[in-house]
Amino acid sequence: MALELRPEWKKFRYRGRSLEELMKMPLSELAKLLPSKQRRRLLRGFTPAQQILLRKIRRARRQAAEKGLDKAPLIKTRVRDMIILPEMVGLTVAVHNGKEYVPVRIVPEMIGHYLGEFAPTCRIVQHGEPGLKATKSSLHLSGQK
Repeated sequence: MALELRPEWKKFRYRGRSLEELMKMPLSELAKLLPSKQRRRLLRGFTPAQQILLRKIRRARRQAAEKGLDKAPLIKTRVRDMIILPEMVGLTVAVHNGKEYVPVRIVPEMIGHYLGEFAPTCRIVQHGEPGLKATKSSLHLSGQK
């Protein structure tokens, strides 16, 4: 009896298709499975920046396969509006958030989403106490002694 990582009923499926089926599917067929905004976007074609990113991804996958590595090198990008495709699954893409590159490990559940969704541009503001580790204007608050 072989041990499986996931039982058959828990295997990843996107709209009834397995990851292997999605990988073999042409882009026009894949677009029919995606939500309307992503479908229209894919059918219009990729922007030049998105085409460059796709070329980098395909080159990294090819080089990793030739060298016999299990994972491809980190790819840095500023293309936050790229739709995650099945061929990107398993890669780590560093997405720019306006200040730094945030590494995003792409898993099958991300298919159809945008890269920018996984690299937040804003951080939660955590203010300190007034006067301690705060801005200069909050040092002179009236009513505190």
